[in-house]
Amino acid sequence: MQNKEWILAGFFAGFTVLGTFFRIPFGMVPLTLHVLMVLLSGFVLGPKFGMFSQIIFLLLGLAGLPVFSGGGGIGYIFSPTFGYLLSYPIAAWIVGHISGGGRESFPRFAVSALAGIAVIYILGTSVLYLNINYLAGKELGFYQAVTMGVFPFIVPDLLKGGVASLFALKICPLLGVRRHLIAGEISKS
Repeated sequence: MQNKEWILAGFFAGFTVLGTFFRIPFGMVPLTLHVLMVLLSGFVLGPKFGMFSQIIFLLLGLAGLPVFSGGGGIGYIFSPTFGYLLSYPIAAWIVGHISGGGRESFPRFAVSALAGIAVIYILGTSVLYLNINYLAGKELGFYQAVTMGVFPFIVPDLLKGGVASLFALKICPLLGVRRHLIAGEISKS
């Protein structure tokens, strides 16, 4: 079964890449489907392989493929928005961890999605703040960083969290991989 999980992790990395190309211009950073794909990877693949799918996505972008909303390449680590991308593996792990271990339900998935989105915002905004203040040499208060990097995206990301939760309720039973992925077991079947 482990091959199935790695294949699904690769697919979810690819889905996250596709999420880059569904963009709506929105100020400095366009709205994409990245958050939706990050949440789904945690829901469907569980903590371990959900995290691996997002690590694969990050490695593709850092290797130079234009999979991030602003392109790709190793220099992207100096981008003010890199913290959001860096948070994706952690968010997928948290979503998989919180949503697992119990009966699959919309409330369980919704709470997991909120936790994942919170992780993305906390790490992303922190790196945005540090980058602008220390790398770019401009003065920016933490509240201003939150105003730039969180407030405009709350409603769209909450909608993505709801959609991801609903999709997960339908997708997880169809794929039949979630239970043993959450437990960290590899099925012998």
